[in-house]
Amino acid sequence: MIGRLHGQLVEKNPPQLIVDCNGVGYEVSVPMSTFYNLPALGEKVTLLTHFVVREDAQLLYGFATQAEREAFRQLIKISGVGPRTALAVLSGMSVAELSQAITLQEAGRLVKVPGIGKKTAERLLLELKGKLGADIGLPTHLANDAQGDILQALLALGYSDKEAAISLKALPKDVGVSEGIKLALRALGK
Repeated sequence: MIGRLHGQLVEKNPPQLIVDCNGVGYEVSVPMSTFYNLPALGEKVTLLTHFVVREDAQLLYGFATQAEREAFRQLIKISGVGPRTALAVLSGMSVAELSQAITLQEAGRLVKVPGIGKKTAERLLLELKGKLGADIGLPTHLANDAQGDILQALLALGYSDKEAAISLKALPKDVGVSEGIKLALRALGK
């Protein structure tokens, strides 16, 4: 129903905002990733939104990017994950980090988010596999230059982003380039 808001930022109280759009103040909840990138009070702001209608409330959630809104929508489709939990996930990690955690099936990264327990983290990994994680696939932060070289070699050999990322995760952190390629190829050959 309400897909986007463009107006003056009137109030900021994390995670709530009030955006004045031609005299109507919309109360919007945003993840901290969006909150940190907001302009100063009195400035113009544009937010993509998701409108939730419940029996006892009508709630508006805002996002700085399309990727954040899409991740939010994927998260709330999961049984037991409501808008508040989805906001907590997006406040605790970026969309790229969430996608990487899903691709590499790292429940430990999700458990670090307040409000996410082990069972919820495992459910998120299972339900979002192929929906959110497949988009990124590659580690955003490589431990060292050698891992970057190993990754490029695997991609040049025709392995997919996901296969290369998973094989990199299994390598020792201090491995050299040539030894790392050999170990990764052995792991991929199994």
